[in-house]
Amino acid sequence: MKELVLGMLLAAAQVTEPPPAVPPAAGGGSETAPATPQAAPPAPLRPAEPGPGASRVLTLAEAEQSARERQPQLAQARALTSAAYSRADEARAPLLPQVSGSAAYERTTGNFAPRPGTLPSSVSSIARSSWSTFDYFNFGLTASQLVYDFGATSQRWRSTQASAAAQRDTEQSTAIQVLLTVRSAFFGARAQRDLVRVARETLANQEAHLRQVEGFVRAGTRPQVDLYQALTDRANAQVALITAENNYATARAQLNQAMGVTGPTDYEVASDTLPTVEGEDSTTEALIPEAEKNRPDLLSLEEQSRAQELTISSAQGSYGPALGVSTGFTEAGPSLGSTVWNWNATATLTWNIFQGFLTRSQVEEARANTSAARAQAEVLRQQIRVDVETARLAVRAAKSSLGAANEALVNAKERLRLAERRYQTGVGTLIDLGDAQVAETTAAAQLVQAEFTLSTARAQLVRALGREVSRG
Repeated sequence: MKELVLGMLLAAAQVTEPPPAVPPAAGGGSETAPATPQAAPPAPLRPAEPGPGASRVLTLAEAEQSARERQPQLAQARALTSAAYSRADEARAPLLPQVSGSAAYERTTGNFAPRPGTLPSSVSSIARSSWSTFDYFNFGLTASQLVYDFGATSQRWRSTQASAAAQRDTEQSTAIQVLLTVRSAFFGARAQRDLVRVARETLANQEAHLRQVEGFVRAGTRPQVDLYQALTDRANAQVALITAENNYATARAQLNQAMGVTGPTDYEVASDTLPTVEGEDSTTEALIPEAEKNRPDLLSLEEQSRAQELTISSAQGSYGPALGVSTGFTEAGPSLGSTVWNWNATATLTWNIFQGFLTRSQVEEARANTSAARAQAEVLRQQIRVDVETARLAVRAAKSSLGAANEALVNAKERLRLAERRYQTGVGTLIDLGDAQVAETTAAAQLVQAEFTLSTARAQLVRALGREVSRG
C-alpha cells in the first residue's frame, strides 16, 4: 500500500522529456502567438481485470466463508486433529478386552519322536517312521483383559487425549490466523481499488486541465510551456492509473490465494470494513485476561503441558508389574467330525525388573518436555501482551490518523478548487495548479491508507484477543 502511494506520487511528479520546440511564426513574432500543437488523444486505458462493470461483488463475509471451506491450511489442521483423536483411540485399545479367533488346517505325518526323560523306562522308546499323512484341524477362541498396570496404559491414553485437545486448539489457532490473512488481503484489495478510483479522478482532472490550457494557449493568454506541462501531467496521470490497476489485479490474486481459491479474479471487492471492536479503547491490562483465556495457541500449549505430565505418570507406571487375565477355548482333531474341545484360563503377572534404565530415562524425558512446554507457554503469554498492546495502539493511532486524513482531503480539494479558479482568471500559474493537484491526490491516497490501516489494526486486535467478530 505504502509503496503504491509513493509510486503514484512519484509518477505524478515525474518530469518527462519535452517535445521538440515549435518554431515561432514567420516574421519573428512574439511567443504569445505560437503555432499551437494539438494534444494527442490519450491511448485507451484497459484495466488488467474487469473494473466497475465486473460481474459480481465479493463481500468480506464471502471471502471469510471461502477461506473456511477451501483454505488448504485449515484442511490440513482438521486432518491433523482427526489423526490426533484416532491416536487417542489407539492408546485406549489395550484397556478394552482383546478377543481373537483362529482356524488352522494341517496335513502332517504322525511319526512320534521320543525325547529322553519324557517316557518311563517301561514304555518302548523305539521310533518308527512312516510317510503316511493325516489331517488335523484346530479351531481356537481367546479373550484377554488387562487388569492393572499401575496406570502405565491408562495414563498413556489420557496423555494422548490431552495431545488431541492441544491439536484441536491448534486447529482453532490456524483458523484465526487464516481469517486474519484473508481480512488483511481483502482490505489490501479494497485499498488498491480505492487508489484506482483516486488515479481515475486525477486523470479526469488532468484531462480537464489540459482542455482548459489548450483553450488559453490558443487564445494567447497563456504561454505555450503551460500546454507542454499539462500534456506531461496528463501522461503521468495515465501511468499512475495503469500502475494502480495492475496493483489492484495483483491484490485480488493475493486475495484468491488467501481464500484458498484457484480461479479468475473477475470480481470487485466490496467496501466492507470491520466494526468497532468491543474494548478497543480499553487499557492493555483490561484486555489481557480475555486474551489469555481465549487464545487457542496458549490453550494448546497448556494442553501439551498436561499431556507431558500424564506421560510422566504413564512412564512411572512401568516401575510396577502388570496383571492380566485370559481365557481360551479350542476344538481340535484329525477330522471335522471327530474334534475334541478344551478350555483354559490364565492369570499373568509381568514385571520388567530391569530394562537398562529405560523407564527412568522415559520419566526424565517427559519431565524435560513438560518444562519446555511450560516455558513455551510463558513466552507466548509475553507475546500475547505485546500483540494486544501493539494492536490496541495501532487502532488508536489509525482512528486519529483517519480524522486528520479526512480533514486534509477536504482542505486539499478546496485548495485545488481555488487554484483552478485563480488559473482561469489569470492570477495563478500552472505550477500552482499542479501543486494543488498533487496535494489533492496525496491527501486522497493518505485517506485510503488510513482506512486500510484502521481495518487491518482492528483485524489484528481481534486476532490478538482470540475472538471472533460479527459484521453488521
